[in-house]
Amino acid sequence: MINDKEKKCTVDPNKTHKISDRLIRGALIIAGTFFTGLGIVGIFLPLLPTTPFLLLAAVCYVRSSERFYNWLLNNKWFGNYIKSYLEGKGVPLKVKILSISLLWTTIIFSAVFIVHNLFIRIVLFLIMIGVTIHILTIRTLKTTERD
Repeated sequence: MINDKEKKCTVDPNKTHKISDRLIRGALIIAGTFFTGLGIVGIFLPLLPTTPFLLLAAVCYVRSSERFYNWLLNNKWFGNYIKSYLEGKGVPLKVKILSISLLWTTIIFSAVFIVHNLFIRIVLFLIMIGVTIHILTIRTLKTTERD
């Protein structure tokens, strides 16, 4: 027989599971919103890559909020780019040219006028080359494929 002193405190596993699911869902929504913000900032700052942040946001939203995921994919500014990328159609040539041009301009400017450390300059050029190769390896979206 078990007396009151020997009883162990137990927690309902279903209740704990629901709480942890809510926390994870909330954290994913916050992370998705953060990555969306970084992606939007990346549109204007070439050193921040827009597409990877928006793809991370899509992954966070697909696991946490159907409403936010649909908003992201149907957004008039970058929804089509995300859809095309996720469907394996590629990225428009204009976006590739603009991305690479801004990337090279910003990094070369930074390396020549702002950064004076040789090691950091080398790292910047390696990043520039790596990102350029990545952008070039993404399939180019034909204008007829977008519609």
